[in-house]
Amino acid sequence: MTNPISTIAFYLPQFHPIPENDIWWGKGFTEWTNTAKAKPLFKGHEQPHVPADLGFYDLRCAESRQAQASLAKEYGITGFCYYHYWFGGKRLLERPFNEVIDSRQPDMPFCLCWANQTWTGIWHGAPNKVLIEQTYPGEADYRAHFDALLPAFSDPRYIRVQGKPLFVVYRPTELPDAQAFIRLWTEWAQAAGLPGFYFVGINHNDQWKPQADGFDAAILQKLPPKKPNVTWRHPLLKIGQMRHKYELTIHQYADIYPTLTRKEQPGYVEFPCAIPNWDNTPRSRLNGLIMQNSTPALFAQHFDACLRNAQRLPADQQIVFIKSWNEWAEGNHLEPDLQYGHAYLEVVKNRLTQLDNA
Repeated sequence: MTNPISTIAFYLPQFHPIPENDIWWGKGFTEWTNTAKAKPLFKGHEQPHVPADLGFYDLRCAESRQAQASLAKEYGITGFCYYHYWFGGKRLLERPFNEVIDSRQPDMPFCLCWANQTWTGIWHGAPNKVLIEQTYPGEADYRAHFDALLPAFSDPRYIRVQGKPLFVVYRPTELPDAQAFIRLWTEWAQAAGLPGFYFVGINHNDQWKPQADGFDAAILQKLPPKKPNVTWRHPLLKIGQMRHKYELTIHQYADIYPTLTRKEQPGYVEFPCAIPNWDNTPRSRLNGLIMQNSTPALFAQHFDACLRNAQRLPADQQIVFIKSWNEWAEGNHLEPDLQYGHAYLEVVKNRLTQLDNA
């Protein structure tokens, strides 16, 4: 019997320089900049995370994108969900995905997540610094957005659910009129020969219900609370910084992972989201959030719970999302590092194999 569960890993494209990041953070900035310079903040803190097999890649390189896809397929990842950035007609970090479309390589299924969120300096200690604002100018902008992505939606590799392209919105509650957005995109898709969309919103607060805004489903992606349980004057602080209250939140992964899934399916389709690890101190330093002491064995228990929840869903909608494939500066990745190698990927492969053999 073939296992019907799909595994879709979120994919961050910020591994190539862009002019905007050069201005905001310095020449040549990529996600590797913060990842590589990270240092342990306390005894037992596992930093930096150093990539193994794939190295410090540049996503402008087709060989790197192919190596990612080959590795993901080998371990049972069905497809990538690329983060996509659209700010009132301006796109950022679009080059890797555009090249995936134009070259038709790698031969890896994919979908898109519109990361509709204002970029600020919040993780860098400057929460009031707006880098680029997420705006919603209206119908003309929705149309331009749709037209820009139509080649991707028409691509045979694009992941479909119930025959429709799967499109994820990161902050569905921030759309000023979600139902209008969904209605317009559906009309334009049908006029272009597509059957519409399967719209999915990410549920961050455990309260949002997709049907209320016209969505087909939700993804439960609930991080632990940012309630500092460690507050101290760290020796890394300079004298001029002593007035700032730096607060580091540390949760034990063993305590947190049971809270990341539901015990019972709600009254709508909600996809579980597996989170293998989390430590965004490479970005946010002493304002960071850490899920301490994640291990492949603990992740296996968490992934098992996600698979059980996916099995409760209709047969044509059994999906586990994984956050993430490669968010290295959040310490949130399935890609191999020097400490654990392929161990997290082995969990995914082994668990899916067990389902196949059940």
